[in-house]
Amino acid sequence: MRIVSRKALREATARHSEWGASLNAWYKIAKNADWKNFAEVRNSWRNSDVVGRFVVFDISHNKCRLIATIKYRWRMVYIRRILSHAEYDEKEWQK
Repeated sequence: MRIVSRKALREATARHSEWGASLNAWYKIAKNADWKNFAEVRNSWRNSDVVGRFVVFDISHNKCRLIATIKYRWRMVYIRRILSHAEYDEKEWQK
């Protein structure tokens, strides 16, 4: 898959260095994946859910949420937000 944008991963790691290893692990898995549907996403990253039109990945033992849009046909993953669990619970990201 092609990941857009890796900059979001770097910025999240800069703000929360404890997320770095987990975000890198997610990146490597996603980059090497060839997801055709959400079931395949779930097979490679068990802690993921569909929320509306987004796929939400639980990262770093549920301390971090990576919110993405996945275009399976084009093999693209668009990172929309990377939030702490508390920020995610505020639900502002859905607007």
